[in-house]
Amino acid sequence: MDHSVPTIDSLPKRTLGRANGPLYRQLADILREPIGNGTFPVGGELPKEATIAEHFGVSLITVRQALRDLEADGLIRKRSAKPAVVVARNPSVNLSWKFKNFADMAAFTKDAQLSVKSYRKEVSPVLQRHFGMGKDEAGYCLRGILSVGEQKKAQITSYFPPSVGAKLKRDDFSDVLIFRSVQRHLGLRLDVAHVTVRAEIADEAIAEDLGIALGSAVLSVEMLYQSADQQSIEFTIARHPADLFSISYDAPNDLA
Repeated sequence: MDHSVPTIDSLPKRTLGRANGPLYRQLADILREPIGNGTFPVGGELPKEATIAEHFGVSLITVRQALRDLEADGLIRKRSAKPAVVVARNPSVNLSWKFKNFADMAAFTKDAQLSVKSYRKEVSPVLQRHFGMGKDEAGYCLRGILSVGEQKKAQITSYFPPSVGAKLKRDDFSDVLIFRSVQRHLGLRLDVAHVTVRAEIADEAIAEDLGIALGSAVLSVEMLYQSADQQSIEFTIARHPADLFSISYDAPNDLA
């Protein structure tokens, strides 16, 4: 059996060009192949960052960003002042998203399942804030868990004003995307979703639903869905374990 340690020569010598997109993404794609085929085995080290940079003629910043992408995919673990270690050949299930429309939201939940815990009338400050309801006026609230395989990925809480919630029942929420169930059963089209991302700390209910420690970091994604006439139809909060969820996007330099 060959026990030789793979080196930088195991990687193709390829010139990266900006015309083909961000350099770090090109580099990450190149590194994924030898990780996936076992050339760089699980438990083994990648070449040093400086060695990778020299081999491909890119900056250390580019290399580090590429490695961050691989780490986000669950393929490697970066270490301070040491080469990264391979931890998996295939990407882990990761709720990292980049969406600009409802189709992207649908793609985001492709392999997920929604388990509905309850659907009932409730009084909440959330209903007052987003639907203009009175302090003691009850709306409707759905609570559920979003999972991918055996892993719990999000605690889902959706609120509806009485005019909407009274027309729905628990069994109506058969789609992993709640807004899609609402559209189908009410015969309306939701026109826009206003998205807000917040950092939270897991309370007892969140910790129990997601199987995480009390006080763990949570990434909360709030989505207010409105119809074409700007009527607020649904407000959903998806709370994710921070280590399983990220938001990524390209930020062009538009400064003069």
